[in-house]
Amino acid sequence: MRNSNTSHNHRRRGCRLVSAAVTGTALVCIAAQALSGCRSRQSGNQPSIQFDKIPPAAQGGRERTDSISGKVIGAGPGQKIVIYAKSGPWWVQPWPDQPYIPIQPDSSWSTETHLGYEYAALLVDPSFHPPPTMDQRPTQGGGVALVNIVKGVGSLPPHPTEPLRFSGYDWNIQTVSAIRGGLNNLYDADNVWTDANGAMHMRIIKKPKGWTCAHVILGRSLGYGTYRVVVRDTSHLEPAVVLSMHTFDESGGDQHYREMDVEMGHWGDPASKNNVQFGVQPFYIPGNVVQFQAPSGPVTHTLVWEPSRATFKTVRGPSANATTKPVYEHIFTAGIPTPGQEFLELMLYFVASDNSPLQKGAEVVIEKFEYLP
Repeated sequence: MRNSNTSHNHRRRGCRLVSAAVTGTALVCIAAQALSGCRSRQSGNQPSIQFDKIPPAAQGGRERTDSISGKVIGAGPGQKIVIYAKSGPWWVQPWPDQPYIPIQPDSSWSTETHLGYEYAALLVDPSFHPPPTMDQRPTQGGGVALVNIVKGVGSLPPHPTEPLRFSGYDWNIQTVSAIRGGLNNLYDADNVWTDANGAMHMRIIKKPKGWTCAHVILGRSLGYGTYRVVVRDTSHLEPAVVLSMHTFDESGGDQHYREMDVEMGHWGDPASKNNVQFGVQPFYIPGNVVQFQAPSGPVTHTLVWEPSRATFKTVRGPSANATTKPVYEHIFTAGIPTPGQEFLELMLYFVASDNSPLQKGAEVVIEKFEYLP
């Protein structure tokens, strides 16, 4: 849940050359100019944001924090600093209910921040209400007087992962936490494995550190084509548990991270009859998400990604040939991303739910994955 500060261009008034004809054969050019018209006119000193301490570049997470500090030169009355850290989306720091960082009498500011790849300091007016997350880089305007964005210190360390071979492809099992469904889900490599028949098992179990989930990412980007997974019965899942197949590009904020989703679950609502949704991002645009009820037993979910078109389909059983009648099918034609550095992800996680919080955990079995270019 991605522009540097706008520079101020100052126009320089040109000096006019006034020529006069003089008697005889000579032409005398007289330069007549107003000194004030030839000078660059500036509208006073512009504010600036400086960084004194920049945290390291790192994968974000609820437990990983550091301090960030700096100075503001030329701040206006009532203005404050707001910090965003980029880890996937841009997240306001240190928490959504504590976004405003006061500017001290000596012009300094400082705060704790969760870690990210980049950090943005915004000089904001009192009327500005920062959103908890942003898909795009913070920009000047709309109550934001100035933005300064810096990269975290050092190189970004790779995700710690464990290898997995499944359906003829190399996958990476994730072992770091990540925000999904309104919670910071903990992912554990012990929660993913393949059985003697080659099927992949994913589970959620409780460990001393809390509930741990399952997350695998395909080892290479595939681009346009047909993505298909065969999933055993998911009707037994608790209302808070969700199984997701989606594309995601960490660097693709300009195209909403190239995310397209097939998600199975009730999203914390035990009264909901719908247990599958298809979607393209951003989800908050009307028409970008459709929900339906899939039957119990094994099903096959398919995404066909083409230029300006994404076709989703769910059928009963472990096949999806042309003659199989779909349980549900939907075609999206607006906001379809182009290929970049997206990777297919399979994720078993749980969402925040006051009415039906997670109780027992879960296990699902994915029979196979198939890709056709």
